[in-house]
Amino acid sequence: MSVKRVEVTQEAKEVIEMLKKEHGELVFNQSGGCCDGTAPMCYEKNDFYVPSRNVKLGEICGCEFFIDREQFEYFKHSQIIVDVKKEQGAFGNSFSLEIDHGYQFITKSRIFTDEEYKSLED
Repeated sequence: MSVKRVEVTQEAKEVIEMLKKEHGELVFNQSGGCCDGTAPMCYEKNDFYVPSRNVKLGEICGCEFFIDREQFEYFKHSQIIVDVKKEQGAFGNSFSLEIDHGYQFITKSRIFTDEEYKSLED
């Protein structure tokens, strides 16, 4: 059985690929709830310093995806699914790259089955 801690929808893949063409290598960090709430934030890889307290969940579209250790403890029994929604309004407080293109990355989640959870490598 092969299960991943983080997955991505087709719609989000398309936005990620667009951003990769424009910005090069990217990195994602699951925000801890400050100015943007708990949201997946997308940065140019060289513009983001990954805090030592963060845990790498995996990769989406070849981009590393990190989450704060405390959030990981809350979500460790869940699969995070990165999606995107089209937004026409200005976000003002977001530093994530997709905002300038009228999108916002969001997460959905589902609880792993017992079998899936046991198959994960921590």
